Amino acid sequence: MLAGHFPLVGLRVRTPRLELRLPDDDQLAALAELAAVGIHEPDTMPFVTPFTDAPPDVVARSVVQHHYRMRGELVPDKWVLPLTVLSGGTVVGTQDLEATEFAVTRQVGSGSWLGREHQGQGIGTEMRAAALHLAFAGLGAELARSESFDGNAASTGVSRKLGYADDGTAHHAVLGRRRTGHRFVLTRETWERHRSVDVTIDGLEPCLPLLGADDPPA
Repeated sequence: MLAGHFPLVGLRVRTPRLELRLPDDDQLAALAELAAVGIHEPDTMPFVTPFTDAPPDVVARSVVQHHYRMRGELVPDKWVLPLTVLSGGTVVGTQDLEATEFAVTRQVGSGSWLGREHQGQGIGTEMRAAALHLAFAGLGAELARSESFDGNAASTGVSRKLGYADDGTAHHAVLGRRRTGHRFVLTRETWERHRSVDVTIDGLEPCLPLLGADDPPA
C-alpha cells in the first residue's frame, strides 16, 4: 500500500464535523473544482501568491499542481502539508501547515481557503484549530504564526478567536501593488489556554520522521 512508502497519506485529523487529510484523486479533483467556482470576491485578493487571478480552468489546474508539488518536495527540513478539509464527506477547502527546520525551530505556519458556499459557518476556525492541534499536540511545536492582509476580516477573526497575538506587519508585492500583511503569533502556552475544539489524530506516528518531529518534546 502507498502508506507503507509515504505514510502521510494515512494521516487523519478529525474534529466533531471535519476531517483533514491528504486528498485522494477524487477529492483533489473536487478541491480543484471548488477553487474554480470561486474563493473570494473578484475585486479582492487575499493571497500572497495570487493563484486565483486566472481563468477557472487554470485555477483548478494550479490547485492540483500545488498538491503534487508539495508532496514531491516534502523533506524533514522543509515541508508544506496541504491537507484537504472535508465536512460530512464533502470537500469544503484546504488547510496547509508548513515548517522549515522544524526539528530546530519548533515553529509552524499555516494557510487556508474555503469554497465560498462554505464560508461564514465557523469551518475556518475549526479547521485551523485542527491544524494547531496537529502542530502542538502531535508534532511538539512551540510557536505558530499566521498572516492576513488588510481587509481579510475572516482570517484575522480566526486568528484572534484562537488566541494569536499581534506580531507586527509586513509588506508584499501582489499583482503590482503593495499590500500590508498583519502578522500573528501563538505560543504553545496560549494555545493550551484557548483550545476549545475536540481533535483526534490517527496515523501520525509513522509520519513524524518525515516532518522532522520524530522526537517531539513532552
